[in-house]
Amino acid sequence: MHKPTTLFVGLDVHKDSISVAYACEDRDSDVTFVGPIGTLQRDVDKLVRRLQSKASRLVFAYEAGPCGFVLHRYLTGKEIECLVVAPTRIPKKPGDPIKTDRRDTIQIARSLRAGDLDSVYVPSVDDEAIRDLSRAREDGVIDLKAARLRLKSFLLRLGIVYVGRADWSDAHQRFLARVVYPTPVQQIVLQEYLNAITEIADRLKRITVELREHSSSWRLLPLVEAYQAMRGVQDTIAITAAAELGDITRFDNPRQLAAFVGLVPSCHATGKSRRLGAITKAGNSHVRRVLIEGAWTYRHPAKVSEAIRKRVERLPKTIQDIGRKAQVRLCKRFRRLTARGKHPNVIVTAIARELLAFMWAIAREVKISA
Repeated sequence: MHKPTTLFVGLDVHKDSISVAYACEDRDSDVTFVGPIGTLQRDVDKLVRRLQSKASRLVFAYEAGPCGFVLHRYLTGKEIECLVVAPTRIPKKPGDPIKTDRRDTIQIARSLRAGDLDSVYVPSVDDEAIRDLSRAREDGVIDLKAARLRLKSFLLRLGIVYVGRADWSDAHQRFLARVVYPTPVQQIVLQEYLNAITEIADRLKRITVELREHSSSWRLLPLVEAYQAMRGVQDTIAITAAAELGDITRFDNPRQLAAFVGLVPSCHATGKSRRLGAITKAGNSHVRRVLIEGAWTYRHPAKVSEAIRKRVERLPKTIQDIGRKAQVRLCKRFRRLTARGKHPNVIVTAIARELLAFMWAIAREVKISA
């Protein structure tokens, strides 16, 4: 009997088990479902030895999910090919309401054999560590916003409204300290809400300091510094973009990068009709958020502020020129779209897409270590 040279192995990875199926190179052959195995390294080693007795080359694939890249790193460390694929990129039969581990695993193995699967970006251990710290900071920002909103809602229910901009300035906090509440119990509620805001704000400051400190020796630091030649891209935004996307020069052009981040419009075309809709929102939502945040700064006239001047003074002239060109173009585009009556959210999304394209151009001028 002819021994196949390659086995395509599909995995469905869970916290307590891994379901396994494999397919031979012969596309006319059926996919074999092995069943569940444990998640320990010895369980994976046993599976690898079993499958290596059937073929000289193994190719694994599993869905990206909450279990992360531990299995991928372990298999690639043993010089075994392994793909981590996006769940949305795995072909599925329309109208099939049944979903089981067996079916998912068989479908991954079959699609892997057909060449229909592409691996997602897998960061290194150090890159993932910075990304985790960046996401912890983002969680802190979200928690702080929610805590402040809870306090504002509480005050509104009591008919207490701050006349002015409630931006948590010293004047705003002095107002909160002077307010007299109807009952002692409600005073306790206020103090607890204020304590929660203070604790979250302190946590956010600590994480931000740690993020800046640890990124100072990061291999992608040159990329982070170069990104800051762009208006609206401060250090935390630059770190987030670099940690989430890695080396973006792996994309052939900015259009591919924008599609990866989900900033391109959806499209419905049939016959001679072609209609563009909202952005796809595929890919990385963390990058989209910081790009939108940075894009809002282009609503103001173009100007090289003192902060930008300090950020770019040590950068190469080519990168400084890209930053200046981007600011002039994007500020002008913001004004034109506003004059045409476009909705502000539509304008900011378009600016964020072009901002990402300029960041791609900057990344091509930067040399980073492997």
